[in-house]
Amino acid sequence: MQVTDEIAHGRIAAEGRPEDIDALLEKVEIDEGWSLIERFSKLVRESGTADEREGADYIVDRLKALGVPVEVHFPELLISLPRGASLQVEHSAGNESFQAKTSSFSLSTDGRPVSGEVVFLPARQARGAADLFDVHLEQTRSELEVSGKIVLTEGYAMPSTVRLLERLGARAQIYIHPGRRIHEGICTTIWGTPTPESVGRKPSTPIVCINRPDGDHLANLALHQGPLQATLTTRLEEGWKRCPLPVAHIPGNVEPDEFLLVHGHYDSWHEGIGDNATGNAALLELARIFHQGRSRLYRSLRIAWWPGHSTGRYAGSTWFADTFALDLRENCVGQVNIDSPGCRGAVDFEEVMWMMECDRLCREAIRDRTSKEPGRMRPLRAGDYSFNQIGLSSFFMLLSHRPKAERERLGFYPVGGCGGDIAWHTEDDGLAVADAGILRQDIEIYVAAIGRVLTRPALLWDFRPVADELLEALQLYAQQAQDRFSLEEPAQRVRRLKGALQRFHARMEKDLSSLEAESADAESDPRAAARRVRRFNRVLIELARRLVPILYARGERFDIDPAESLRPIPKLSAIARLAQLDPESDEFKFLSTQLVRDRNKVCNALYEALLLVEDEPERTQGA
Repeated sequence: MQVTDEIAHGRIAAEGRPEDIDALLEKVEIDEGWSLIERFSKLVRESGTADEREGADYIVDRLKALGVPVEVHFPELLISLPRGASLQVEHSAGNESFQAKTSSFSLSTDGRPVSGEVVFLPARQARGAADLFDVHLEQTRSELEVSGKIVLTEGYAMPSTVRLLERLGARAQIYIHPGRRIHEGICTTIWGTPTPESVGRKPSTPIVCINRPDGDHLANLALHQGPLQATLTTRLEEGWKRCPLPVAHIPGNVEPDEFLLVHGHYDSWHEGIGDNATGNAALLELARIFHQGRSRLYRSLRIAWWPGHSTGRYAGSTWFADTFALDLRENCVGQVNIDSPGCRGAVDFEEVMWMMECDRLCREAIRDRTSKEPGRMRPLRAGDYSFNQIGLSSFFMLLSHRPKAERERLGFYPVGGCGGDIAWHTEDDGLAVADAGILRQDIEIYVAAIGRVLTRPALLWDFRPVADELLEALQLYAQQAQDRFSLEEPAQRVRRLKGALQRFHARMEKDLSSLEAESADAESDPRAAARRVRRFNRVLIELARRLVPILYARGERFDIDPAESLRPIPKLSAIARLAQLDPESDEFKFLSTQLVRDRNKVCNALYEALLLVEDEPERTQGA
């Protein structure tokens, strides 16, 4: 009997067949993906340009040649392309010019000079990927006196820092990057296309970035040569661009409406081989493998290549999240982001992102292919995680990484891609950054993880550790509140949910085990078995729709949060401010009122999650 017949008639147990994963892994090759990398090494894939279109055409042509069904969308995206910057400084010893770059969505002066007095604000370096997007200024907000000044500070021009300095009245901003290269970047907090409510957050100051040697020299001048006067210019090409967005669709055999979304961006800074041609190669190889092995798929696979990541702040994935929001909410079982795999020296897995319900899945896949124990990191508000508010269980962003000890030995500093290589977002991110052997291993990890989702009737999500994550966050907030705001109600609800989840997962595991035995019985009803599995899966999907937004979103479903660091349970993160306010002040009372409303939202989502798992026995018994 063919595999498709076995699946369709329910003869594959709920736990799936290990031989399906083995068969998919046997198909892994590198030639198709490496050809893409070589082709992309000759393209500068800025969004809205001919090179980006050529990159998209290459992907689509190869998919068609492989027989993979593909659809191409052409969203109109707001794109900001840096086109030049200059910086001159006057001091007591004379005038100096510095090499400079501007950041995407910085205010363009259109070449007109902006001048002012320089104030230097020291900042610490990010410790790693986990705090890369945080504000690292050494002064407290009350100590920052920057109104009307040109601020000189250290680090990347990250959105939260840019936004803070603008609120404090900075006239312009200069960022000292940590190495000899100036890294390209984007500085807006607006995630995707602006709305009338978010467009006011568009950066309103010109920004230039310089390298570390020049920055150290300039900081020394600021500290020891008296007041400095700086003059800077920026030029950016900003406007609406129609950008190709290819999506491959490989249908499943039993639950074709259910799908896993796997994706990564194909636009780039410069040639962008490590970020993200290697990821594009992985996506193409995954399309080939799963299309060839489609007879083994229980549910469907969609693979998307995003434009507008680098110069539109995830504009492509946000457009997709907006346009297909209801389909994603109703049918998407989860999402996988693929960015910067297969880079030289990236042999460690100490900082791999996944949501806690995906813990078993991710650990098994990485251990199986590498024999290494990975380190889990909470997913950042970064990458193309444009689906948190819809409530998609999510895993991966960056995968393999240079070992921390090696990065320290080489003098590397934290970056946001390229497997930890300092070529990230610079002219050095060329063909030499890619490593075929590492890319092959990373693709095997993707196949092992994605295959477990696509070939198994029962989803692997386990929300028991999510309850622990929620409790830990509430306990931290309670400490910060210093008895000024009660979190006992949500804590009680999480504890009740934790017990209900323990019972639900125990029931599910027992029922699925019985299905294993029943599947061997020729007299068993495969349709009834399929309904039982489907109902468990639906509960897991709906749990994600409630619990993912609690842990990862501040706004409501179908909104898009700003590109700013978010702590667990972001709706309650303002609690830390209460301890700094006078309880009799208007500000304290205003904030307390807002927190009461946000606490209600959290409690309501927990209530809905509890109903899902407490109702499950009755709904399953009727299967």
